[in-house]
Amino acid sequence: MIKKNPDEVYALGQHIRMSAHKARRVIDQIRGRSYQETLMILELMPYRACYPIFKLVYSAAANARHNRGLNEANLVISKAEVNEGTTVKRLKPRARGRSYLIKRPTCHITIVLRDRSLSTK
Repeated sequence: MIKKNPDEVYALGQHIRMSAHKARRVIDQIRGRSYQETLMILELMPYRACYPIFKLVYSAAANARHNRGLNEANLVISKAEVNEGTTVKRLKPRARGRSYLIKRPTCHITIVLRDRSLSTK
């Protein structure tokens, strides 16, 4: 659960159709970096997880700009976490009338941005 800190702005993506392990591989690369550097990294990485994470980082920056009036050049990713979501279960028909269970994992991604200029005061 995110505690509401007045210096931080966050974006939360729930039920993203991807395993948490694959999303963590990308999140570990951007944690602690600046906003501009994060966008460049996410555009150049070849993983499928980059697109929803890119959208969340962009959304968190839009929240900072619109709701708090913060400048995007001063934003830093202070916290980025991935939690497992629910598993969608589907049945696939198999031979001789049997069924095979297909598990499709989901994850919840949280991106928290902090203004560098406010934290130094």
